[in-house]
Amino acid sequence: MIVAREAARVRGLPFAGSRVVVQGFGNVGSVAAYLLHDQGCRVVAISDVYGGIYNPDGFDPRAVLRHVQQTGRAAGFPGTVPVSNTELLELPCDFLVPAAIEGQITGDNAGRIHAKIVVEGANGPTTPEADEILEERGVLVVPDILANAGGVTVSYFEWVQDLQSLFWSEEEINQRLERIMVQAFNGVVALARERDVELRTAALIYAVKRVADALLTRGIYP
Repeated sequence: MIVAREAARVRGLPFAGSRVVVQGFGNVGSVAAYLLHDQGCRVVAISDVYGGIYNPDGFDPRAVLRHVQQTGRAAGFPGTVPVSNTELLELPCDFLVPAAIEGQITGDNAGRIHAKIVVEGANGPTTPEADEILEERGVLVVPDILANAGGVTVSYFEWVQDLQSLFWSEEEINQRLERIMVQAFNGVVALARERDVELRTAALIYAVKRVADALLTRGIYP
């Protein structure tokens, strides 16, 4: 949600009211869906392993979660029509969040992706061939190592708290997460502009540099 919001800012896209499609409704996709909904986005489609549901007017992802808890699947949620996972990726939207498995956006379907921004929730959902096609078509792709870094960041917070036996409130954790994710996003965007590369390459350069700097510092101060 945080990087989607920041990506909207960079692209000059209104965030509230933007249409969101989420592939995958597990720990990543479901939370991304309802957090985006909480920010005023219009979630128009989601999918799970059994298929997807679609309503161009949008729906409440938390209500879908309750439906899934009762029935075991998103299919049949009132007011929606069924769509396949393949069809779901090609629906018109502002944000597409592939949060299921790798290799979903490929050279075969990238030309039919109608999203303005792709925010990768899964690991490796976009193939290199698809990356090139989306770049040529002006679709902004926020890469997985940046977009889905919030989970491991909060895991780090847990480790830090355990070491200190000092625990933070949920509000404090969210504030710290916000600061780190926004800083990382802005750093990657600045590097992408400086090197004239897309966000995935910039994120990899940014990450390698941070690791190299840490190793250098530890070598100087063992």
